[in-house]
Amino acid sequence: MRIDFDRSACQGHNRCYLLAPELFDVDDEGYAVLRIDGEVPEGLERKAQLAADNCPEYAISVEG
Repeated sequence: MRIDFDRSACQGHNRCYLLAPELFDVDDEGYAVLRIDGEVPEGLERKAQLAADNCPEYAISVEG
């Protein structure tokens, strides 16, 4: 599974960070940062999908 994050669409709600801190962090300005290089580690697929489903700006997408 692959996760993509559109930083320019992020508005800093940080739901992704709250739901999947293994995959996301927050920068100094309060915007999300993807902590991995696109490939979701085994066992975190559900959290990746949960983060994507809960992003109000649709800045996160998952494939595979």
